[in-house]
Amino acid sequence: MVNADARDKEVKAAQAELKAETAEIEEEKEQARQRTAVDEKLLTEARGKRDQLRTGVREDLLRHYERVSKFRGSGISEVRDHKCMACQVMLRPQTYNEVRSGKETIVCDSCQRILYFNPKEELVEKTETVHRPKRHHPKIDAPQAWYYRAEFAEDGEVFLCLTNASGQASRRVYDIHTGRVLGDILIREGNYREAFPEDITGSTRLNGNWSEEELDEFGDELPMVILDSLNADLDAARHEAASGSHAKHAVPATPTEQAAS
Repeated sequence: MVNADARDKEVKAAQAELKAETAEIEEEKEQARQRTAVDEKLLTEARGKRDQLRTGVREDLLRHYERVSKFRGSGISEVRDHKCMACQVMLRPQTYNEVRSGKETIVCDSCQRILYFNPKEELVEKTETVHRPKRHHPKIDAPQAWYYRAEFAEDGEVFLCLTNASGQASRRVYDIHTGRVLGDILIREGNYREAFPEDITGSTRLNGNWSEEELDEFGDELPMVILDSLNADLDAARHEAASGSHAKHAVPATPTEQAAS
């Protein structure tokens, strides 16, 4: 009888505990149903907005987006600091500039995601930059000089490589975005300051020194490492000009070279 009374108490206690747990579970189920109802409402609204936005997108672009999303989880990627943030692959300067312009739809050559640019991110990065290292200035009498021109004939922005050798001067012209050679190598008598004054005047002098053999090996297009180096120095030169620090490092030069610097 004593054992029966003890068992009876245990059963009653278990029943009370079960009842409390059941009530707690039912409360959690009700909360889950409420959350599900809210989520389904938001999902319906989001799908409606998505369908409305899809009507303004080209069908071929939608197919590309859906195909890439299926295999990679997302069909778009932000571009920041010259690279695709999804696959972390560096973009060519021309591709980066095209994405920034927003005039055309550009996809990443590596992951095929559609690229987009957020100007606010670039603004934050520039704001957080406290200082830059002091820019090195090339020697005026160097046998080779690189220049940036904002306008060159009908080719737009270019890099110029002027080289002195054996009493003659040569000029190579490269597209600033792709690094491709524009036209043929031009050779004139004398040093490059005398042979190409019209190209130097109004140009920005850059750092760069690669041998004729290396330039020949580059062929019709500058390697990305060279193109990135020139673009980085151009960016530093622009920052220097904007901050007015160029005058602190100025060196004696001819009038033509002063205009070029």
